[in-house]
Amino acid sequence: MTERDFSRMLPAMTAQAVGNAANDGNPHAGALPASALTTEDFKRMLPRTDMRSDADANAHPHAHAFLDSGTATPFDGASIARNPLASDAIAIGAKSCVACHALENVQASHSLHVQAFRAGAAGTGAAAACEACHGPGSAHAKDPTKPGLIIAFTRDAKTPIDTQTGVCLACHKGGARQDWIGSVHQQHQLSCTDCHNPMARLSAEGVLADNSINQVCSTCHQDIRNKFNRRSHMPLPEGQMSCVDCHNPHGTLTAGLIKTDTVNQTCYACHAEKRGPFLFEHAPVRKDCLTCHDPHGSNQQALLTLPVPMLCQQCHTMTGHPNDLLTTAGLAAGPAPDERLIGRACLTCHANIHGSNNPSGSRFHK
Repeated sequence: MTERDFSRMLPAMTAQAVGNAANDGNPHAGALPASALTTEDFKRMLPRTDMRSDADANAHPHAHAFLDSGTATPFDGASIARNPLASDAIAIGAKSCVACHALENVQASHSLHVQAFRAGAAGTGAAAACEACHGPGSAHAKDPTKPGLIIAFTRDAKTPIDTQTGVCLACHKGGARQDWIGSVHQQHQLSCTDCHNPMARLSAEGVLADNSINQVCSTCHQDIRNKFNRRSHMPLPEGQMSCVDCHNPHGTLTAGLIKTDTVNQTCYACHAEKRGPFLFEHAPVRKDCLTCHDPHGSNQQALLTLPVPMLCQQCHTMTGHPNDLLTTAGLAAGPAPDERLIGRACLTCHANIHGSNNPSGSRFHK
């Protein structure tokens, strides 16, 4: 590892300080660097981690404190985590942790969380940065090979999932996470670190366990990922959307983790022209967009679940419709469908199928 690497990972250290540390053979020697986070970093971080819009950043309970004083962080008010499996342990400070966990310290030095702690978060300061999440380390230091004496955030850790998640929720309260308890992800025993890497750098999409939100979701939802390979699909593979545009992975009060009260409200966020109200409304549209569309992908046009007219015939099964019209009778080739029904089928005539405001549009012709 070069001096330039350390300068990039530990941006608050001077080049001379990094050089001296490297020359001593210990890149972690001396005082831990101060935070390199800026006001713009926190402005960018708060809305993404809360799945909020940029316009709502100032509504975050910690945003005003940070922007006004320049010192508060989204982690204010947190205390050092307590480990139920080592209730008598006491804090020993980050420098004691580094004695064994040198590689982890290098990785953590450029992470969002450690920089936030160095900015004064949680009242812990740099000395307690590790223990703010992992809990007091004295018991672990005395018997480092015994599992469970330190809070660990891995699938094979002895730390209960609820304890792991509880550490994160001690700081990350409210906002998009207020419905985590009881959510489908929580019920399936997911922990925060199944989707997030707390040791990662801050990116435009947060601190993730993979390169993008879509890749994180695809780890489990492979059936949904496969739908995006179909002919008609939402532009996720093209990078124009992500799963969290429609879903809140931290939990919602609605089915499917959608971010609004109904499926239709979610769809109308982009497809406002389909919202209505219309003078003549199509009943399946009022009920649910999913009646006709698969939002993740389809081999039919416009994300339709079935080809037209088969889709229409799921409801419109009566006979006597003009599709019984035949071409000139008596030809050797026999009867054939009216040419107007070839191609887009029902939509050739019923073009405004989502609704019509035309006084003559009761059949959605206009």
